[in-house]
Amino acid sequence: MNKVAIVTGGCRGIGLAATEIFLEQGWRVAMVDRDVEELRAIASKMENVLAVEADISDPEQVERMVAETVAAFGRIDALVNNAGVALFSRVGKTSFQAWREVMATNLDGVFLCTQACTEELAKTKGAVVNIASISGLRASTLRVAYGTSKAAVIHLTKQFAAELGEQGIRVNCVAPGPVRTKLAMAVHAPEIISAYYDAIPLNRYGEAREIAEAVVFLCSDKASFVSGQTLAADGGFDASGVGLPALRRGDDLN
Repeated sequence: MNKVAIVTGGCRGIGLAATEIFLEQGWRVAMVDRDVEELRAIASKMENVLAVEADISDPEQVERMVAETVAAFGRIDALVNNAGVALFSRVGKTSFQAWREVMATNLDGVFLCTQACTEELAKTKGAVVNIASISGLRASTLRVAYGTSKAAVIHLTKQFAAELGEQGIRVNCVAPGPVRTKLAMAVHAPEIISAYYDAIPLNRYGEAREIAEAVVFLCSDKASFVSGQTLAADGGFDASGVGLPALRRGDDLN
C-alpha cells in the first residue's frame, strides 16, 4: 500500500512543498489547513490528496482530522506538524492574548496532533517531523512568543521521541532558517533581508522545497535510525557567530 502522510499547514510554503515531494514519491497526503478556500483551491488541483479542514489547536478537530484520514486512506505513516503562526512584537507590547494565540497553534497543536496520531503511527512504525525554527535555537528581538514556542517544540520533539520510540515511532524536528516564502518577502523589509544575507554563510534565503526535502527524508525509511534530533536547515546561520559581515568585507581582524 502507498504510504500516507498528514501535513498540517499544507496550503503554502514548506507544507505545500512537502506535500508535493510526498506525492512525487508515491505517497498519499492528507492536507490539513484552517484556510478553507485556499485548501480547497490547492487540493482540487492534486491527485491522491485529501483536503481536511481543521484548526489543529482544537482537540476535537484534531481527532476528526485523524478519523477522516484513516477513513479515506486506511493508515498513517507520517505526521508533519508544520502549521504555525508568527507574531513579532517586543516583550512589553506582546499581550497575553497574542502569546496564547501563538502557543495554541505552534505548541499545543504539535502536542495534540502527535498524541492523536500515535495509535495509527504505532501500527505502521511511522514518523513525526515537527517544524520548529532557527528562532527556537537563537534568541532575537521581537520573537518572545514565536521563538519561545519553537524552542518548546524542539524539546517536545525529544520528549515524544523518548516515549514513542518503544512503539517504533521516530520523532524528529527541522528548524528552518529564513525561507523565501511569499509571507517572508512581504514582511521582511530590504534592510532585514540584507542583514540576514550578511549573517548566513550561504549568503541567501532558503527555498521552501529545500526545507521540505529534509522533512520528507526524516519521514522516510532512509532515516530509519534517526530519532530525537533537530536538523537546522538554515544555510549555516546557527553555526555562525559575530563578525561574518566584517570578514566578508575583507577587514583585517588579525
